[in-house]
Amino acid sequence: MRNSEILKDLRGRLVVSCQAYPGEPLRDPRAMALMAQAAVEGGAAAIRAQGLDDIRLIRKAVTVPQIGLLKVGLSGVFITPTLQDALDVVEAGSEVVAIDGTRRDRPDGLTLKQTIAEIHARTNAMVMADVGSFDDGIAAQDAGADIVGTTLAGYTAEREKTDGPDLELLEQLAARLDLPVFAEGRIHTPEHARLAIEAGAYSVVVGTAITHPTTITSWFAAAVAC
Repeated sequence: MRNSEILKDLRGRLVVSCQAYPGEPLRDPRAMALMAQAAVEGGAAAIRAQGLDDIRLIRKAVTVPQIGLLKVGLSGVFITPTLQDALDVVEAGSEVVAIDGTRRDRPDGLTLKQTIAEIHARTNAMVMADVGSFDDGIAAQDAGADIVGTTLAGYTAEREKTDGPDLELLEQLAARLDLPVFAEGRIHTPEHARLAIEAGAYSVVVGTAITHPTTITSWFAAAVAC
């Protein structure tokens, strides 16, 4: 499927992020592949996945497009932080590679623009820039990103962490950018997803509320305890 066709199919659709944290029972590529299959059966138009083994198994399990990434470390620029990481993600089977799209320094010394240019030059993959602010989004577009996601809103020093998705940032980016803006981050209910679309999201990415039973269980356990 060509990139233009992938983007066309994702407009107004749901992307499900299938990830588990290290040390958790579901932190196994086989579990994430099954989770991806279940998400697609429920209507997911694409899967977002972390880790090369996960990406490879999910590629075998489902036929929908995959947004792949590689987390290195726990803070700073850790979402697919280097060019080589991005190339590895594409080689594993992702049509879209998600990278840190902030204006922070990257570990390999390349600029965001250089990184995106090299990904485009060496692969057929699209680049999703995960940003944390309006200025990040503008810079990511200028750097050649194909997609901008609000993934890091509230996780860098530029914006406060909202209770739920950062709809204000989403609306600002959707109104200003000439490329698709994906809503991602703290979308915990179907109502949140609907509001994101109304705010201008091209697509909505949901992870925790669908594929992270540990967190979902904690929400209910806390409610019962009250």
